[in-house]
Amino acid sequence: MATKAKKTTKKKTVKAKKVSKPAVKKIKISSLAKELNLDPKDLLVMLKDLGVEAKTAASSIDTETAKIVKEVSAPKKEAKPAVKEVTPPPAPKPQPPVPSEPVPEVKANGPVIETEDISVKELSEKLVVRASDLIKELMKRGTLANINQRINAEMAKDIAGALGRQVTIKKRDTVVAQSPDVLVGKLIHRPPVVTIMGHVDHGKTKLLDAIRKTRVAEGEAGGITQHIGAYQVEVHGKKVTFLDTPGHEAFTALRARGAKVTDIAVLVVAADDGVKPQTIEAIDHAKAAGVPIMVAINKIDKPGVDLDRVKTQLSKQDLLAEDWGGTTVMVPTSAKDGTGIKELLEMILLIAEVQELKADPNGTPVGVVIESRLDKGRGPVADLLVKSGTLRVGDIFVLGATYGKVKALFDDHGKRLNEAGPATPVEVLGSNDVPTSGDMLQVMPSEREARMLAEQRKELKDKVSRGKVLSLEDFSKLVKEGKNKSLNLVVKADAQGSIEAIEQSLQNLAIGNIRINIIHRAVGPVNESDIMLARASAAIIVGFNVGFEGNAEAASAKECIEVREYDIIYKLVDDVKLAMEGLLEPVYEEVVLGHAEVRNLFKFSKVGVIAGCFVIDGKMVRGAKIRIFRDSEKIYEGKLESLKRFKDDVKAVEQNFECGIALQGFVNFKEGDVVEAFEIREKARRK
Repeated sequence: MATKAKKTTKKKTVKAKKVSKPAVKKIKISSLAKELNLDPKDLLVMLKDLGVEAKTAASSIDTETAKIVKEVSAPKKEAKPAVKEVTPPPAPKPQPPVPSEPVPEVKANGPVIETEDISVKELSEKLVVRASDLIKELMKRGTLANINQRINAEMAKDIAGALGRQVTIKKRDTVVAQSPDVLVGKLIHRPPVVTIMGHVDHGKTKLLDAIRKTRVAEGEAGGITQHIGAYQVEVHGKKVTFLDTPGHEAFTALRARGAKVTDIAVLVVAADDGVKPQTIEAIDHAKAAGVPIMVAINKIDKPGVDLDRVKTQLSKQDLLAEDWGGTTVMVPTSAKDGTGIKELLEMILLIAEVQELKADPNGTPVGVVIESRLDKGRGPVADLLVKSGTLRVGDIFVLGATYGKVKALFDDHGKRLNEAGPATPVEVLGSNDVPTSGDMLQVMPSEREARMLAEQRKELKDKVSRGKVLSLEDFSKLVKEGKNKSLNLVVKADAQGSIEAIEQSLQNLAIGNIRINIIHRAVGPVNESDIMLARASAAIIVGFNVGFEGNAEAASAKECIEVREYDIIYKLVDDVKLAMEGLLEPVYEEVVLGHAEVRNLFKFSKVGVIAGCFVIDGKMVRGAKIRIFRDSEKIYEGKLESLKRFKDDVKAVEQNFECGIALQGFVNFKEGDVVEAFEIREKARRK
């Protein structure tokens, strides 16, 4: 019985292995060429024309592409079904008795594309044609697309025409959100927005509780903050707005959002516990957002606490206390007995005063969603922080991809308001849907414009969510366009020694003006907090001998964040180095492709003069730049417009072959002239 059981397990494993193989179905170019009775070289040329990348006969392509290539390259037998399929449109022939007006009606009632792009599947359904026919047409135009890929509306219309169908493109009216009006002369001081950050159970909520003299912590499960709350308190006749961000790891994503709207970050560190992993995360989030940090060293009422130990730990995170010659304000506090609370508030006001925080209360109202939810009795509710202007009941607004009219405003005590000025936290009712945290609110002139702008944003949001992952290659393009000069990295590794080795190796890389900015480094697997920090900072995550924790992998796919995993340090460094070399502004060089000698001249009435040439070295390439030399003197420079081999137009002619060259605007060829073909290429960089 035992042996039978063993045999069964073996069979099962074999089956499991067999199942995993079909995931990568590929066919070699040589095998496909044999199947199609073609020379592999001819097939490679055909694939290149169709936009399929394949270098040699040993290269492979997936079976789906091979199937389409078979259909495209098949003899005319394949064309007949297509003709039969196209014949139904002329069915309206029995309708000639009707005047010529029905023709435009048919066009108008045909499929309508209202979006900027459409998937191949959607287009095939609209046109009632096979998706494979659409894919073939795309391939003829040099675009290799699968059934779920999206193509722009103009291309969709062009392809529909090629298949005997008609499509109407109906573009929506676009609404542009106007920049908020700000009158510099009417700017007034506004309350500072302060975010409380730190490790779980270091007393953040109790500290805020002591500040506003209410008991929040006891009312929440386990004394841990369950959502972002915004509260306003009065200190010496001046208002201060506090954001209470959760410290538990499950809510680290909200911390990044909290840092977006903040003016000052108060880092709470327990005097008895010191700097913890989440404390470092909080510091990195605040630094990434460019927010000034002040520290509240809490729980000083506990016996045997050592403030110098905490300050030493913080100094390792580049936060050096003022009394140690640094610039970071550190205030010892005790939320339990109220020690240091007054001093903390005074320091907040002092830092705010230095920042000179101002806003225009009469400008266009703009706000940021801190948190949102669906209330059974009241509908969509947005916890909003007004950034500028004054939001009033009755205002029509657009909020991210939603819109609405302000039905009611409530302050942090639940009191109904008629209006809310800059840096005021309010609950807003009246949105047609639940907005997303971080969405911007802007007041609009009419409900129609608000609705149209919300629809445009929703479409754009969907488009972005379908977009590519931010990768090293994408970043290279951004730098070439002059949009960025630093590469942001989040580094996760299996041990502290590995992090130090990676950091040291990356710091040694100095290529041009490109900088590496490691915004967060830590031991352990990639978690959701890393994903949210990378998203907020447009960073790439590199992991060394680590995997994912919890839902981090799903979050990275959802947020379009690239996580690169390595098990050898030099490979990690090499990849970053190669990326940085790609990030540098390109240096171009001239590369000579070949030379040809003019041996005969042929005159044609339509074309003009065609120079019969013999390729001496290299090759002649259609579309390349050329120079013509006569007795070693340059007489012409231009572009090789037409290249022929006998009567056929060709892309290139190799050495020791004859060819015909025709140029637009130049007919003064003479036998013995030398044609030099060249191109401008990006110079490969070597260190």
